[in-house]
Amino acid sequence: MSVHRDKIDVSKLPHTYDGEVTLAVIGGTGLYDLPNLHPVARLTISTPWGFPSGPITISKTESGFPVAFLARHGQHHDLLPTDVPSRANIAALKKIGVKAIIAFSAVGSLQQEIKPRDFVLPTQIIDRTKGNRPSTFFEKGFVAHAMFGEPFDLKLNKLIADSIPSSGFLEGFDKEDIQPKLHTKEYTNNNEDLTVICMEGPQFSTRAESKMYRSWGGSVINMSVLPEAKLAREAEISYQMICMSTDYDSWNENEEPVTVETVVGNLKANSSNAFKLASHLIDEFSLKGNEIGNDLKGSMKFAVSTSPHGVKKELLEKMHYLFPGYWEI
Repeated sequence: MSVHRDKIDVSKLPHTYDGEVTLAVIGGTGLYDLPNLHPVARLTISTPWGFPSGPITISKTESGFPVAFLARHGQHHDLLPTDVPSRANIAALKKIGVKAIIAFSAVGSLQQEIKPRDFVLPTQIIDRTKGNRPSTFFEKGFVAHAMFGEPFDLKLNKLIADSIPSSGFLEGFDKEDIQPKLHTKEYTNNNEDLTVICMEGPQFSTRAESKMYRSWGGSVINMSVLPEAKLAREAEISYQMICMSTDYDSWNENEEPVTVETVVGNLKANSSNAFKLASHLIDEFSLKGNEIGNDLKGSMKFAVSTSPHGVKKELLEKMHYLFPGYWEI
């Protein structure tokens, strides 16, 4: 059942929600809500790392499965990639019981076969941010190290890849012979990783940078996957990003260098695909995703390097927000 959002005043929704919400969707550029679900609550959550990008909307599917939605850049897209409060975003989702996150992001394509309006399910990340973004919940006085060799959750990746055919699922361009695809590791030559480059921004790449990223084996490029993926791992939350290609970045000299107009045009033309993908995956997760994220539970409990005598009490109290009862010092 499709819900007409103009008939629902979201400001009048309850500000509390009883019960856990195990799945969250983080929307990127072009995906600011889930209009085909029924909103039941709108939460404003304060965390030790501040407030999230905006209110978290709890919605339900026809079967009654709850899902949390958060717009990464704010309801009105007023946050630069570097200014997104990622620690607060992840901490707030953890607080309401989220075990898995499906995150959407607009990306530039670094490979000819990944066309504008194609979707990509990456398996690896190369970090090209500049250290301006807090990328850990831990700090001086309470040190821990999380494994990050596989930056995305392989079980969640497989659920998504198995749920959506590589072609024929997405709506195409006006030309019938050009149909968007979903690119997954299984459909690449020799089962190769699909790698997202995360750059600082907010400017797009120079042509020289874009060509360098291609030589590194980059598949797509964005400004949002980090530190989001790192923080989700520390919070013991399963995480997978779904990338939507909007342009060929600036490496392709047969194309004009990327412009905001190009990006926005493709985003608007393809917004129905993002809604369709999200709705389908929420239903799939409700049926098959019950165990996803369980294997991460407890993974940070023994990852702390600081001796009990060196832990600062105020930091321990902050970490209890994420992990109540983990460390009694």
